[in-house]
Amino acid sequence: MAHLAIESVSKLFGTTFAVNDFSLEVGDGELVCLLGPSGSGKSTLLRMIGGFERPSGGTIRIDASDVTNLPPERRPTGMVFQSHALWTHMDVFNNIAFGLKLRRLPKSEIRERVENALDMVGLADYGRRMTTQLSGGQQQRVALARSLVLEPKILLLDEPFASLDQHLRERLREEVRDIQQRLGITTLFVTHGQDEALALADRIVVMRDGRTEQIAPPSTIYRQPQTAFVAGFIGSMNFVQSRTRNGVCDHPLFPLAVPVEDGPVTLATRPEALTIRPSYRADAASVHRIVDFGTHKIVDIDLADGSRLKAMVAPDDRMEAGMKVEPNFTSFFVFRDNTLVHQGAPATTGAQLGRLLPV
Repeated sequence: MAHLAIESVSKLFGTTFAVNDFSLEVGDGELVCLLGPSGSGKSTLLRMIGGFERPSGGTIRIDASDVTNLPPERRPTGMVFQSHALWTHMDVFNNIAFGLKLRRLPKSEIRERVENALDMVGLADYGRRMTTQLSGGQQQRVALARSLVLEPKILLLDEPFASLDQHLRERLREEVRDIQQRLGITTLFVTHGQDEALALADRIVVMRDGRTEQIAPPSTIYRQPQTAFVAGFIGSMNFVQSRTRNGVCDHPLFPLAVPVEDGPVTLATRPEALTIRPSYRADAASVHRIVDFGTHKIVDIDLADGSRLKAMVAPDDRMEAGMKVEPNFTSFFVFRDNTLVHQGAPATTGAQLGRLLPV
């Protein structure tokens, strides 16, 4: 196992920062997911850790040893690329054995280690097959085995399942997590898929524009997003623009008690925290569309101001398009200038809060 420390690392391409003053510590045996949209700096950061890009500034340490300027072959890291990068003129065995041969290990040790790696990734009988004869999932297993056979201290995974279908991605990520935990290997996993990050990670690093938005365990990222960007990027989130006056949001449908200074705010709530009930008011919200997922329904609700919310309801909940409804929050977040300033649940009913609004 190994400890990784990234200290104020930056990467400039021309005059543009791909990674800007980024710091992170990853503990022994921890699996950390780097999550963010395209262009957020995830892959560039991973390539700097692996030695495939040189930082413009900062330091990278593995077990207290400075590896910032070492080439990839001199770092105790193994990297799995999105493209697999397998040699099509070699069979599976020799693809995996290639790095060991460069180290001039004895043939008997090479064979033993390759066979162990193949068994680990569930390809024990595939050693003599050509890589062109394998499915996409099998090729990705070979790429993983090729990294693991070198016994790296740090495993780096750069969107390894991006080209695979949903069911195969889910199965492989479970296998990777099982292998990672069994080996106790320190791992960084780059993805833009929030489901992968939530399912795999001990901690998630949400990145935007080369910087960190939040670092926390998956449950904390989901339940306590520290910025509006994180709230909107992880899971589904409803946003409503409002203002606070005398400690109350003045949105006509959501007059919530909010202990923050007067001024513009953004209210946010998850679909599962938005309840709806029939309404007979002419100015009430209306159901726009209903999508039935079997286990639940997602109801799109149009508000009078033209904004739209999503609510999650039970599969047997009777809703129809055009139906007038009254939405209410059971829990909510309040953001100002992208920063979380309040989180809570309504302290009183909407009717009671309505009487508190300034005239």
